[in-house]
Amino acid sequence: MALFPSLKQAFYFSVVVNVLVLAPSAYMMEVYDRVVNSRSHTTLLMETLLVVGVYALLEALEWVRRQVMHDAGMKLDMRLRERVFSAIFSARVLNLPVQGAQALRDLRTIREFLPSPALLSFVDAPLALLVLILIFWMSPSLGWFAVAGALAQFAIGVVNERRIREPLMAANRSAVGAQNYADGVIRNAQVIESMGMLGAIHQRWMGRQQDFLVNQAVASDHAGTNSALSKLIQSLLSSLLLGMGCWLTLKGELHGSGMIVASILGGRVLAPLVMIIGSWRQIEMTMESYNRLDGLLRELPLREKGMALPPPSGFLSVEGVIAGAPRSPVQIIKGVSFRVSPGGSLAIVGPSASGKTTLARLLVGIWPAIQGKVRLDGNDIYQWDKDELGKYIGYLPQSIELFEGTLAENIARFDVPDLDKVREACRMVGLADFIEQLPEGYETEIGDDGSFLSGGERQRVALARAVYGMPKFVVLDEPNASLDEAGDVALLNAVQLLRAQGTTVIVITHRLNILGAIEHMLVLVDGQIQRFGTCQEVLAALQAPPAASQPSNPQPQG
Repeated sequence: MALFPSLKQAFYFSVVVNVLVLAPSAYMMEVYDRVVNSRSHTTLLMETLLVVGVYALLEALEWVRRQVMHDAGMKLDMRLRERVFSAIFSARVLNLPVQGAQALRDLRTIREFLPSPALLSFVDAPLALLVLILIFWMSPSLGWFAVAGALAQFAIGVVNERRIREPLMAANRSAVGAQNYADGVIRNAQVIESMGMLGAIHQRWMGRQQDFLVNQAVASDHAGTNSALSKLIQSLLSSLLLGMGCWLTLKGELHGSGMIVASILGGRVLAPLVMIIGSWRQIEMTMESYNRLDGLLRELPLREKGMALPPPSGFLSVEGVIAGAPRSPVQIIKGVSFRVSPGGSLAIVGPSASGKTTLARLLVGIWPAIQGKVRLDGNDIYQWDKDELGKYIGYLPQSIELFEGTLAENIARFDVPDLDKVREACRMVGLADFIEQLPEGYETEIGDDGSFLSGGERQRVALARAVYGMPKFVVLDEPNASLDEAGDVALLNAVQLLRAQGTTVIVITHRLNILGAIEHMLVLVDGQIQRFGTCQEVLAALQAPPAASQPSNPQPQG
């Protein structure tokens, strides 16, 4: 366990702290039993100086103990932050229902819990036995009375855990759901505003928020009741120990100062349990955060990097691929096979929901196949280290995502921008003139998701990013969906330039004007290849009467 060394250090400090905590009781006994009887001012002064020094040392050790656990939290964060980020990223790539912000909040919750008084109380709880032994040494009757109080506190803790767990978990789930719903609403604010949907959306959000508030109120009521009862028992025990100590003193079984010391020590026995019960909401939230984070990291283990491979030349081989969305039993791609030679080009067309976008994600190694392989130069592209392969791949998805930063950074994929390559990519897609007219040119900050850019400009920026550095393999999913006539011409020229440089180009499209720059064509229907051949052959077959249609090649090759 990574935290064990820090917990061991904290325990050692806790032993000393819990011994030093007895100093006030010892001081009191000395004052009553020695100073008062001897009437020595020197003894009083020395005893007082000693207890002041002990107090200073106690506070210093408490600070050190908290600092040890704070450092443990920071080390845990440093150890897991990259792992958690990678898991969130993988979940997003695989379209899994994981909320990235929640996972990061869970990590922060665990980190902040480590130096908290609640955790340190768990460390102190076993050490309360030292105090209990001292009470037994003073009087077995007082000791058993303190044990009864401790058992009562433990019972309250058990009841507290059972009463608060369910409503608190429900409150946390409701809070996460309400936050996620609000985030989705904010992302679609323009649609909601334009069609007057805000009132209905607000009511739905209020319903989710109300569920959270109700469950949180129930959990808070239970926690508050149990915390008050716990403090009541602690106060009663101290007073009752004082009374019992007085009774034992009257019987001659205890010294005069012993009854006061026993009362103080009884409070020390219960102090860790009182703190634990009072912090139970924080403890439950931390446990839930740990369980969520542990489940995420178990579900998405870190992928091991394979051996380094030589740069690809662009030979694509799709071998009997059957695939669907990750973790879904539904097959979207059903036994697709084809090959494209280096520098070749292929247009994939077909009706909506035929599996074209799923196939695109398979081709660039985002999604795994259930059966079969997608190979680039003979290597499984899904297993290929993306940090190594990425610079040789260009990908333009249907949904354009740009990131906060400059135009140059976005086009250069947030590596150190090579301005010559950035300008070349922009010239290829017809974007250079537009950028050079901006006051800050390629250093223009695009803001959140490139909000000041039009749909066509966003698509050209994303296209420039895909062709940056002349990659060896490029997949474009509906690259002309938002382009005007000039944009279509620029796209056609870009594909021709890529092919002239030996790049393998795959274009998924509904608009056939791009076919002038494409050599082969694949028709995908219901996840299966219906036609494959040169563009002229496939178009002629599609336009021919049904009787004249020829069966597709089961092993198409481009």
